[in-house]
Amino acid sequence: MRWLLVIWIFIHCILPTACAQEIPVNTEQQLENLTDADQAETEDDSYLQQLEYFRKNPVNLNSADANELKDLRVLTDLQIENLISYRRLFGKLISLYELQAVPAWDINTIKKLLPFITVTTNVTLTEQLSSRFKDGEHSLLFRLSQILEKSRGFDNASTGTRYLGSPQRLFFRYRYSYKNLLQYGVVADKDAGEQFFKGTQRKGFDFYSFHLFARKMGLIQAVAIGDFTVNMGQGLIQWQSLAFKKSAEVLGVKRQSPVLRPYNSAGEFYFHRGAGITIKQGRWETTVFASIRKLSANFATDTLNKEDFVSSFLNSGYHRTVSENEDRNKLTQTSFGGNILYRGDRWHIGLNTVYYQFSRPVQKRDEPYNLYAVNGKTWHNLSVDYSYTYKNLHFFGEAAVAKNSGKAFVNGLLVSVDPRVDISFVQRTIAASYQAVYGNAFTENAYPANETGFYSGISIRPANGWKLDAYADIFKFPWLKYLVDAPSRGTDFLAQLSYTANRQFEIYTRFRNESKQTNQTGNISTTNFLVNLPRQSWRTQFSYKVKNVLSLRNRVEALWYDKLGNNRETGFLIYNDIIYRPVLQPFSGILRLQYFETDGYNSRIYAYENDLLYSYSIPAFFDKGCRYYLLINYDIDKKLSFWLRFAQTVYPGKQSVGSGLDEIKGNRKTELKAQIRWIL
Repeated sequence: MRWLLVIWIFIHCILPTACAQEIPVNTEQQLENLTDADQAETEDDSYLQQLEYFRKNPVNLNSADANELKDLRVLTDLQIENLISYRRLFGKLISLYELQAVPAWDINTIKKLLPFITVTTNVTLTEQLSSRFKDGEHSLLFRLSQILEKSRGFDNASTGTRYLGSPQRLFFRYRYSYKNLLQYGVVADKDAGEQFFKGTQRKGFDFYSFHLFARKMGLIQAVAIGDFTVNMGQGLIQWQSLAFKKSAEVLGVKRQSPVLRPYNSAGEFYFHRGAGITIKQGRWETTVFASIRKLSANFATDTLNKEDFVSSFLNSGYHRTVSENEDRNKLTQTSFGGNILYRGDRWHIGLNTVYYQFSRPVQKRDEPYNLYAVNGKTWHNLSVDYSYTYKNLHFFGEAAVAKNSGKAFVNGLLVSVDPRVDISFVQRTIAASYQAVYGNAFTENAYPANETGFYSGISIRPANGWKLDAYADIFKFPWLKYLVDAPSRGTDFLAQLSYTANRQFEIYTRFRNESKQTNQTGNISTTNFLVNLPRQSWRTQFSYKVKNVLSLRNRVEALWYDKLGNNRETGFLIYNDIIYRPVLQPFSGILRLQYFETDGYNSRIYAYENDLLYSYSIPAFFDKGCRYYLLINYDIDKKLSFWLRFAQTVYPGKQSVGSGLDEIKGNRKTELKAQIRWIL
């Protein structure tokens, strides 16, 4: 309690501000849902980098093309098509207020966009190649984080497996950028437990990444050298960038992105390393890419043929122990592919393909649910994606086939029924035999495979400030899954009511009910059987600006897992944020005080936490405990900024926290993060 008192006095009496990189509330929910589905936080911070870039360099709506508007990740294709048609019909926008006249553009969308857009009538001259390389912005960022308590993996006195390196995590990024036309840079990352300039890491960091990415050079729309991501169609065959799934943002069901994007994040799996180029001539657009890179993987030996094969890919990026280092970069993946796209006035059709070759054959563990998994030394996918806009309707989809002839289809429809009502539909039919190495479509499963389903969503704005979002999703899995020993089914329903009274007060409340079938835990009979495991959650969150510099935010959430069954658990979480944000002041910070209590891991609750610039945290809270964190930022001058974050979770009555090598003796876990950014 003394720590809480010290922090309270510090933020009220010493700090004149409190702030962090802000993202829309619905985006926070999308990130929470994504973390819940994957049970891991993504290390792709490109979305946060984009938000910060567009704050400093707003998109000019009078000159932006469809790809630039997609980069905002707020607009649907229907809204983008309507804006382009509006410009074509009426000419350039005179004021941002004019956006209210664009069909399918509502006040909520415009408010989300305001920090990132502008309207100018200045003629943009052709950028000279020399100015791209000399008139841009150089930035250096260094981040250090550490769990202060010593876990079992770092205990030299313990026997057996242990971490070889130090407990600090280090991250470094250098980036040069000129408008949205050129960027290049280097990323270096060392995870906690990995060695640094010794042992297996004689070259320092465990992971290095370089990228050079240029846009709009005559016929060349984009060129990528080094590390980059490839995103095609609706994600059935390839989507490596961050992509959201179901949330209260019911119109965000379509995958939208240029095919090539630069990669400069810390994740070590979802990207290509090589070169790619996009060429546009008239209505035709062509992209080709090639990549060769090393992957970490688990290997096993076929004793009959005396040949090693890959039993699983390792995408965590951890190389902390002897065994993890033995699996490091043991597999060579060669890949190439491309996209040919034709755009009509309000429609498009594209052909996509990707091919992989592995240095060792892939053969997943011999389990029934792995019957159709990627296998062999090669794999390839082919797809056609398409879209068509007619008045207030936008239809889109993709049809794909894999090497083993497995087929997949995703089709969707966005409809602006009324200036106050929008609806969305997504239907997917993905065969149990369909597989894609880097697929990421709008599905219930983490990857597009073994699923049929129908999703429908509606967004209603009945009166100024009020908004109702709801969706229903019904799905089936025709083949077995991990811990699901028979074909299964499920449902997912959500309703959220939001009210924004003014700039000072905003509140939303939501209820979600999802149910899936899985094996009954603890079953001792010869044949396993499936049970329905429903999970309901109710959440209310409000934010209130007391004065121009002080805001309060509160969330209450309750969760019921298998409420009437044999596996029932309940969970509860409440937190309060104090946000103090003055204008044109060098300091900033946020204080959160939180309490949570759940019966177990199945009733865990995720909560988005503000973090250092370009990062965020979404821990899973279970058991019983209290948590608080303090985030402060100090801008030393216009070019040099510093961040510090202190977070601690206390579990009353527990003798240890965590498990395995991450087990900590005692009842608390404390994390300290520091970051400095220098703009040259």
